[in-house]
Amino acid sequence: MTGTERMIEEIRQEFPAFRLIAKRDDRLSHLIHRLLLVVTLGGQRAYLSHYHTVLGDTLYTPDTWESTPDLDRVIVLRHERVHLRQRRRYGIALMAFLYLIPFFPLGLAYGRARIEWEAYAETLRATAELKGLAAAEDEGLRRALIQRFTGAAYGWMWPFRGAVARWIDDTLGELRRA
Repeated sequence: MTGTERMIEEIRQEFPAFRLIAKRDDRLSHLIHRLLLVVTLGGQRAYLSHYHTVLGDTLYTPDTWESTPDLDRVIVLRHERVHLRQRRRYGIALMAFLYLIPFFPLGLAYGRARIEWEAYAETLRATAELKGLAAAEDEGLRRALIQRFTGAAYGWMWPFRGAVARWIDDTLGELRRA
């Protein structure tokens, strides 16, 4: 059994209705993709091809899922499990509100930034556990995370690069001490 299969089983123990659906085969994903193209003025073009999305108990996977190495899929699944737990904690209505509204849907979305930060902190923890601390500290990963928060991928949800860098540094500091 692969790490991915074990992780999916672990998630299903906690969320029995959990399932994976390929975005390319899903009409809702295509609609979201078109909406994101419009609201980000074409900035988010990779929603279908590179981003994973949890809605309800379903993980919608991009075209790259099948070719993603097993350890990287486990890291993604750990990130997405955080979102499943957030949805359970907040409920679907509050989770949607927090993700989409406070303060502004684009440019300063504190609710979305905090929700995503909790999940990306798990990405860093999972990376350190599965690939080593050096992989979690990799400058390329750091740049990618900062870009996700400050760029079009998530609608410029938190434009303060320094704050995102501090979140990363704080999490890496915790990992070093552990």
